[in-house]
Amino acid sequence: MRQDEIWDAETAQRYDTPGTGMFAPEVLGPVVDRLAGLAGDGRALEFAIGTGRVAVPLRERGVPVAGIELSQPMVDRLRTKVDETTIPVVIGDMAAATAPGEYALVYLVYNTISNLLTQAEQIECFRNAARHLTSGGRFVIELWVPELRRLPPGQQATVWHCEPGYIGLDTYDVLRQHVISHHFRFDESRQARLSRSPHRYIWPAELDLMARLAGFELESRHADWAGAAFTAESRSHVSVYRIPPSG
Repeated sequence: MRQDEIWDAETAQRYDTPGTGMFAPEVLGPVVDRLAGLAGDGRALEFAIGTGRVAVPLRERGVPVAGIELSQPMVDRLRTKVDETTIPVVIGDMAAATAPGEYALVYLVYNTISNLLTQAEQIECFRNAARHLTSGGRFVIELWVPELRRLPPGQQATVWHCEPGYIGLDTYDVLRQHVISHHFRFDESRQARLSRSPHRYIWPAELDLMARLAGFELESRHADWAGAAFTAESRSHVSVYRIPPSG
């Protein structure tokens, strides 16, 4: 499964769920608030900008936003909301593509760094963020904490979410730190629709080392966008890395 095969026109068409799920105001509001505060008076660059779930409301808050995105169908969906002048986007890999100019903030949300399936690519993503940032600039990553404590010896899969009409389960390859997320959606009929996506999971300490290799320092880590304390029981984190100011 290649990323360009996963994020196709069909996926882009059903990606947006206005007002619900990850588009719900209580989910999206704290994200935009935090990023706007971190950007200050500077420009922001979103890696894997997608259909503009975060970028569009952030731009509406007055923050100049640009993006890098691998999937043309996702950008086509974004273009139904805003034009290229409002939010310019470079088509390419977030580990290598270059957006014009410099930025006070680069951000990568909703576990998307795990779409890069090797440690080397993930390190290059940090380095690419650093190349785009001004002195003192920040790179923000939202990422889940690997849930291997829920994986009994000899078992390869865990159910991580279950609700009416949906079951999500992950299958693990612990040797390569790979996960395939399986999403089953169904109704009252006997049929179900399956979609899958591969990921490479990253421990927080490993993420910090990647950051250090790219010249970043960890500035803060919280369990969510609202600033809850990060603990051993946290299922995800929002980590803010900073390029040390020159001088």
